[in-house]
Amino acid sequence: MSSMYSILLTYSAAGAVAGVLAGLLGIGGGLVIVPMLVFCFTWQQLPHDLIMHMALGTSMASIIFTSVSSFRAHHKRGAVRWIVVRRIVLGIFLGTFLGSCVAARLSTNFLKGFFVLFLYYVATQMLINRKPEPSRQIPGKPGMFGVGNVIGAFSSLVGIGGGTLSVPFMIWCNLPVHHAIGTSAAIGFPIAIAGTVGYIYNGWHAANLPEYSVGYVYLPALVGLVCVSIFTAPLGVRLAHSLPVDRLKRVFAILLLIVATRMLISLF
Repeated sequence: MSSMYSILLTYSAAGAVAGVLAGLLGIGGGLVIVPMLVFCFTWQQLPHDLIMHMALGTSMASIIFTSVSSFRAHHKRGAVRWIVVRRIVLGIFLGTFLGSCVAARLSTNFLKGFFVLFLYYVATQMLINRKPEPSRQIPGKPGMFGVGNVIGAFSSLVGIGGGTLSVPFMIWCNLPVHHAIGTSAAIGFPIAIAGTVGYIYNGWHAANLPEYSVGYVYLPALVGLVCVSIFTAPLGVRLAHSLPVDRLKRVFAILLLIVATRMLISLF
């Protein structure tokens, strides 16, 4: 029983951090949630071949709640460009669902390796702090449908809300950084919905699912994450408007490098 309390506390701590990061950096928290879930699921000795799928599915489900809390806070500050959200949402839904279907057919080790490479990429981008030059305008509906497909598919493969892709894209399209972060938080909601549906659908008949699972979504972890993160996301938004975000990103990048290296070592 004490170990279960420890696990729930770990989920709650991850949710607290994820909520702040969702508001602060517009990343939806998945970059933190997925490694934490992999650690917890391994600790709980869940079937190895399900660990990464359940981490991705549960991360997507948790982002439903963190993204709502985050984008509402950004909306109150006028930082969500809803026309961008409307143009991209159909592509997001399709790309994310199809991405979850692909992920369900890949091995845990492959997904973990893919996630590790993604962490190294994100950390490197944060450290060098290279921002795309604002050089064009937001595309029309066909272009945004294609962009949404790519962002959604990639997000479902790594269990994130898409901010690491959508924020640079929107800055490239001449949106101010705070609007890019706020709009990214809003885009994270349809990503999370489609990803959650996809991971539940594809995991519905999976063998050896632990008790309290709905497809590849593990409900005890989801509850622990969400109960705290919905309260900390607005704090992240306030911090985003008052703290030197670039400096915080460098610290976070170092943390990502450590997490990625630890996950990489676990593959061997």
